[in-house]
Amino acid sequence: MAAAGTLAERLGSPRRTHPPERGLYLWLAPDGLSLCQAAGPAMCMRAEFVSGVQGYRSARQRHQHEAVVRACGITHQHCPWVVDATAGLGRDAFVLASAGARVTLLERSPVVHALLTDGLQRATAAGAGERTGRMHAHAVDAVDWLTGAAGDVSPAVVYLDPMYSGRRRGAAGKELALLQALLTDTTDEPALLARARAVATERVVVKRHRHAAPLADQPPDYHLPGRSTRFDVYRTRNA
Repeated sequence: MAAAGTLAERLGSPRRTHPPERGLYLWLAPDGLSLCQAAGPAMCMRAEFVSGVQGYRSARQRHQHEAVVRACGITHQHCPWVVDATAGLGRDAFVLASAGARVTLLERSPVVHALLTDGLQRATAAGAGERTGRMHAHAVDAVDWLTGAAGDVSPAVVYLDPMYSGRRRGAAGKELALLQALLTDTTDEPALLARARAVATERVVVKRHRHAAPLADQPPDYHLPGRSTRFDVYRTRNA
């Protein structure tokens, strides 16, 4: 399959016809790209926007009521440019785009970026092009990108969802375990928050576990609580 060879070359990884006996691997099938674990309990994950849990979330058409939408200040009358600086698999970014925002997704892991790009392409083919058309993914370090954006047109909102440890149940817990196994290096959270606050013209929004300390121990201006997570909102000096 030519697509598999192109992907392997881009990621600098060997191409195999069968899964390895151990470790993580990418599996490219006709229905999409997945990250899988070879040993232990069989686990695979991929970026999904129009089916599964995310599809149900999107199909409810209640985007304006989502906490992440309210935290980012998105309304029917105001659809700011949002930079999702820790994009991951893009689920919250898809909700923001569904609410009308233009979203720039930054993901430093080439593997996660490949999963994200594949999910966006499949969602577009499935009829979600109006929403995915407002999402633009980049394989780049967020601090570097935000530093470069400081002298250009700046985003209104920077959204941060640093991967935090903590107990998660079901599919979310399995996916977190896979991501933690893949992403061994840690984010410089103080630098990321400081850069985001310097660039955003309206606010910085940080997703946290409900009982977690504020990111980099920087107290927010206010927060929106939920059952398991909360959104800390930092008004910026540019607002």
